[in-house]
Amino acid sequence: MARGDVGKSFLLLFLIILMSAGGLLWFDYLNVIDIKTFLAPVYRRLGLEARSQPTVPKGEMLNLDAERLAVRLETLDLREMEMRKQESDIQTRQAQIEQMSAELEDRQKGLDERENSINALAEEAVSRDRNIEQSARYLNGMPPQNAVAIIEAMDDQSAIDVIRKVEDIAKAEGAASIVSYWFSLLPPERAAAIQRKMSIRP
Repeated sequence: MARGDVGKSFLLLFLIILMSAGGLLWFDYLNVIDIKTFLAPVYRRLGLEARSQPTVPKGEMLNLDAERLAVRLETLDLREMEMRKQESDIQTRQAQIEQMSAELEDRQKGLDERENSINALAEEAVSRDRNIEQSARYLNGMPPQNAVAIIEAMDDQSAIDVIRKVEDIAKAEGAASIVSYWFSLLPPERAAAIQRKMSIRP
């Protein structure tokens, strides 16, 4: 026999062994045969985990359709678990969004209440200023003795507000203010108290 024929024979024998081993592995993967007991040391040496062969009761043959169904059911279970986790994450996120929305609504409500309060105070201030101006014009048009009698009956702050408004009106109209004359008609103690407070709070 020629040396080339021997080489070809060994090559063919090696290919047959290789194909046989590949076939055994494939049939083992399909759970048609069980060679895991023999291949377990090889798996461990390669750092791989040996696959476990499903047990089949005596007298029964391995059902590939049942195995495929079991694999599909396991896949569906995994997908269901993943979907449940995603649903739980979505619910948690939705709860966080609802909480943030409630907090924003509370803040907006607080801002609206503050704005309404400020507007009410502003309207009150405008109304009070309007009333003070009207009172100042009434007193300015009265005889000085009558105006002084009304001012004397007021509390100090109201009297100060009216007197200042009379001065503002006179200044705006370019007329002389009658306030100094009113002070001369007021009792000295009262006139001094009002002037002292006006100097403290300009």
